[in-house]
Amino acid sequence: MREKLTGVTAATTDTESAPDPEPDHEPGGATPALHQPKRALIAVGEVVLIALLVPAAAWCWNRGVLHYSYPLPDHAPLESTRLHGNWIGASVGLVTVAGVLLLDAVRQTVLAVRTRGRDRGREQVEEPDV
Repeated sequence: MREKLTGVTAATTDTESAPDPEPDHEPGGATPALHQPKRALIAVGEVVLIALLVPAAAWCWNRGVLHYSYPLPDHAPLESTRLHGNWIGASVGLVTVAGVLLLDAVRQTVLAVRTRGRDRGREQVEEPDV
């Protein structure tokens, strides 16, 4: 025997759904292409930024590593190295950012010089209907 639940309502489905987002279009109605020569300028800008970040990282590293020498009579001097974590961390962070920018610069360069897709250089052969 089944009992009937009186306080429960049936599930409703929303027939009105959100509209599909329109794809990004360039001005003029054309869809954006992968081959965009302006990407080469972005890659050059990223390489310039990398060229600034790497010396900054080296400078931070050198500020974070301090060498001390304490001379002792009749013995070799005591050598000590002190590491400042904030400068070492900044150096590691700058090198990490430079590495990510390098990867993106390579990607931007490839997308800037790519002119045709994988299948476009080959002869188009129509396949017979089977």
